[in-house]
Amino acid sequence: MPRTHDVIVLGLGGMGSAAAYHLARRGRRVLGLERHTPAHDKGSSHGLSRIIRQAYFEDPAYVPLLRRAYELWRQLEAEAGVSVLTITGGLMIGQPDSQVVAGSIRSAQEWGLTHAVLDAAEIQRRFSPLRPAPGEIALYEALAGFLRPETSVAVHLDRAARLGADLHFEEPAMAWEAMPGGDGVRVTTERGTYEAERLVISPGPWAPSLLARLGLPLAVERQVLYWFDPVGGIEPFEVGRFPIYIWEVSPDVSFYGFPAHDGPLGGAKVAYHRAPGERIFCAPDTIDRSVHEHEVERMREAIARRIPALNGSLLLARTCMYTNTPDEHFVITTLPDAPQVAIAAGFSGHGYKFCSVVGEILADLATDGATRHPIELFQPQRFGPRA
Repeated sequence: MPRTHDVIVLGLGGMGSAAAYHLARRGRRVLGLERHTPAHDKGSSHGLSRIIRQAYFEDPAYVPLLRRAYELWRQLEAEAGVSVLTITGGLMIGQPDSQVVAGSIRSAQEWGLTHAVLDAAEIQRRFSPLRPAPGEIALYEALAGFLRPETSVAVHLDRAARLGADLHFEEPAMAWEAMPGGDGVRVTTERGTYEAERLVISPGPWAPSLLARLGLPLAVERQVLYWFDPVGGIEPFEVGRFPIYIWEVSPDVSFYGFPAHDGPLGGAKVAYHRAPGERIFCAPDTIDRSVHEHEVERMREAIARRIPALNGSLLLARTCMYTNTPDEHFVITTLPDAPQVAIAAGFSGHGYKFCSVVGEILADLATDGATRHPIELFQPQRFGPRA
């Protein structure tokens, strides 16, 4: 079979759309395959907003990637003439020894990031809707903000197509294989079979099925996003007055939120990162996409005391999914026995901000077999020999 493409990109959500763009920008002949429509809401790349920040409590090793991510988001905006990144400032709130606070301070200090540490009184003085408890503090980062995921996926796809990428939608992959000796790849869909020199797999919550042969310890978790109409009006929550925030309630419970950015009828978005109670694991084709009253009430319990002005009418609620690894770090690598295949998976609820740079990394791996970016933290061998 003649190979009419250099690289097949399997999955065109946040990571895959960026990979297709970077590959097409380098002159590669790209075939992109996506099981749903462009910028769909069935996976993990939707919800109108995603936090971006640099003082990274998860691990200081992410900071160089974040710096490059910001550069690439701005590059994309300049090329496309579309805004995808809004700077609002950001608060990481909790007790001084909490992971969110202590980890953020550690990253900021290690990398010399501009930041301030605010006590409870200063948090409330500067951001009046917030009601931190005595003893809680926050790291404030002026460069934090949010991305628009549906917009950025659409822009990456549009730029990729303009640069020559052949993008197929509503065409699920049924199987993929790597040829022996590194001699190309084959992907079979409901419509046909395609061959190329290289393959990039960025499957989001479909990773456990599409990457099953690799033995990666991936678990897909159901999440819920909420938009509330603030009591007394939207003005104190508007961009320019209100930041993004992550609030650690306890070591196992945290929630996050955004300023209001779509006018008075859009409300302000809030969600748990780790909700109290039992975690719900799921699969993307069978997930319960209904939002239940007890879930809304559980969200209200978090905001009623800490952000009481946000505890107004529920305007909207939607489901989303995390694809988690045990240590909540990503998986980005080429396969040891098939170096022509690169994978990106397990972004564990904090990966979207990295889409721009992960797209660049995947393009590196698919063209050169290596990348200058530090991805040692994301190697699957950390999970044991089967992975």
